[in-house]
Amino acid sequence: MSDIALEANAAERVSLWSLFVAFLTVSLCSFGGGLVWARRIAVDQRRWISEPEFVDIVSLCQFMPGPNIVGIAVCVGTKLRGGIGAVAALCGFVVVPWAIGFSLGTLYLEYAHLAILRNALGGVAAAAAGLLIGAGLRLLLRHRGDPISMLFIALAFALMAFTKLPLPLVLLGLVPLSTGFAGLANARAK
Repeated sequence: MSDIALEANAAERVSLWSLFVAFLTVSLCSFGGGLVWARRIAVDQRRWISEPEFVDIVSLCQFMPGPNIVGIAVCVGTKLRGGIGAVAALCGFVVVPWAIGFSLGTLYLEYAHLAILRNALGGVAAAAAGLLIGAGLRLLLRHRGDPISMLFIALAFALMAFTKLPLPLVLLGLVPLSTGFAGLANARAK
């Protein structure tokens, strides 16, 4: 069966409601992002997309402006059901968290002076950082056998961590270079 036929069958199996609920789950289970939960649901649990497809989507979303997870929801929804799938996934991701965020933000502004609230937010931030590092390490594993990819990963890390360059500047510098090297590697492989 061709790749196109497989994708068509996958799109038929995934309902708009399933996309909505999946990204609603992502938004309710994750704080400060959602990359970990989006991968877990779309790749591991539902098997809607493969690991390499997810890595490609994350790479694209890293380059686009705006929150990565919103881009991931739109890309996965589009891949599975087209434009209407993108809308379903996006609505699932933003509806309830928007309402919760608005309510909690209003309460936070009222009680920001309380030490217990500041301490709780500090603990949540530390846990979120750990989840993000874990997700990053999983994405890194795909490239461990490719020295050129590892070079660009190390360069991006070094430029962000040690030189404190802003992300858009790092992307503008490294994306064309890494794309060119990937194109050369693919041409040599053929």
